[in-house]
Amino acid sequence: MLRHYRASRHENEVPDTPSIDAASSKQVLDEVVLNVMVKDCQPLSIVESEGFRELIQGLQPSYVLPTRKTIKQMLAKKYEEERERVKKEVQQAVAVSITADMWTFVNMEAYLALTCHYINENLQLCTSVLGVQYFPQSHTADNLAQVKRGMMEDWAITNKVKCLVTDAAPNMIASTRQLQIRHSICIAHSLNLLVSKSFDQIPTLTSIRHKARHTVTYLRSSTTAKEKPAQVQQQMGRPSLKLINEVPTRWNSTYDMLSRLHDEREPVWVSLASLKSDLTPLTADEYTIIGETLLVLAPFHQATVEFSEERRVSGSKVILMMKMLHLTLERNASTLHTQAAIHLQEHLKRRVRHCFQPGVIKCVDPSHTSRPQI
Repeated sequence: MLRHYRASRHENEVPDTPSIDAASSKQVLDEVVLNVMVKDCQPLSIVESEGFRELIQGLQPSYVLPTRKTIKQMLAKKYEEERERVKKEVQQAVAVSITADMWTFVNMEAYLALTCHYINENLQLCTSVLGVQYFPQSHTADNLAQVKRGMMEDWAITNKVKCLVTDAAPNMIASTRQLQIRHSICIAHSLNLLVSKSFDQIPTLTSIRHKARHTVTYLRSSTTAKEKPAQVQQQMGRPSLKLINEVPTRWNSTYDMLSRLHDEREPVWVSLASLKSDLTPLTADEYTIIGETLLVLAPFHQATVEFSEERRVSGSKVILMMKMLHLTLERNASTLHTQAAIHLQEHLKRRVRHCFQPGVIKCVDPSHTSRPQI
């Protein structure tokens, strides 16, 4: 009797349970699919692709993928929820700083990006992108100031912004002046310009840079050549490492290109020797120059990485880091033997020394009135 009672009771409870679990599971899986699209920048059409549908069917046969239209509605709802969450968190902050930058898409469309930095109630440093707005109008200071002001008002942070960080473009500086906000030039961008301008002053390095870029481009894009370095690396028992090409708008990309090319110079030499090409390879003397150039540029590479961190405050490091760069340039001077590297060291040393003039230091720290004594 007892077994019969338990069995009959269990049978009566079964119909209610699966419907609750199924609804809950459906909601969780919908959220997972949505997160895949958001985090991996997948198109909405992925829910219609045969391979993705087979994957989901194999993992959870009972799950029915939402349609593309439903996913679009879910994404819009998710955006509004996340925007309200971030807006509430930003408004609770006592003060914020913002960074602004112009971006150009592959089709030459311009966008203005505004990012907010603040400390939340848990004393954690947070970063939130306020918007990446299409910017078809002329890039004048008036237009930039108008769009920035509108974005700050939209997020209700106009009176909380204590500092606006941009590059050193005159229109960016002038727009910040119109907004009457304290302005700071991005130190990582300044370092990038400092190195680029010093590099361009030395014809030997400019020539080597062009030859290096042509070599990397040929070995990465040519149908017959791009597989050759990997084959040679394998024959030499070396790890398969692809060459890196420089990108003018990406900081440190020239250093990364030269560093990888210098490390893989033997496979590159063998690859070019076995290929029928009119490309003039870098000579042993030029690789020696590259090696010493990398020695000079390595501290600037490390400083740029340090200044580009999002989760740590970098403003307080600027004076110390610039002083360390100056001291490192002086210390490494005795180890240089090629004229190109020596001239690069001298150009960089002169430009870094300029950063320690009182007016430049005050741009970083207004309370500073004299040169730092470190």
